[in-house]
Amino acid sequence: MTLAQLPAVLFPDVGTDRTIGVTDDVAALQDLIVNVIFYGTPGGPWVLVDAGMPYTALPKIRLAAERRFGPGNRPQAIILTHGHFDHVGALPMLADEWDVPIYAHPLEMPYLTGQSPYPPPDPTVGGGMMARLSMLYPRGPYDFSHCLLELPDDGRAQRSGSDVREVQAPLPGRGIVEA
Repeated sequence: MTLAQLPAVLFPDVGTDRTIGVTDDVAALQDLIVNVIFYGTPGGPWVLVDAGMPYTALPKIRLAAERRFGPGNRPQAIILTHGHFDHVGALPMLADEWDVPIYAHPLEMPYLTGQSPYPPPDPTVGGGMMARLSMLYPRGPYDFSHCLLELPDDGRAQRSGSDVREVQAPLPGRGIVEA
């Protein structure tokens, strides 16, 4: 098959806030190899899920948040699905700037409070170049203990009548969060 014979790939419309609408109250912002999620209706209260890559996420998140929710409308919380480097990149700056609660699953706390690095990755899992390069990724530990909270015991954090809940990750001993 030649390049000309490959089917066209349709990309979703990208909003002026550089996000891709998923539902009325969920938008994704791609930051290199990871997505950052904005959970909330435009102009209203909202929650940020994950903080993207180091060095690149901060300006993208700021711009998208301002355009989607309005200038000065900071999130009600930041929720981390887990603490890998590509999910906490802009967290130190956003934590200082927004001064909002930051939540993570209790099983992620050792990796996010400076107690332990993540275990070494297995570059054979998943295949592809990203898996092969995983040995080069930073594993922490990261220390956000000054601003990090555990998700409540029932695994739910309220957001304007909706909730966010925790789910168990497919890896033993770790939890992740879904919106």
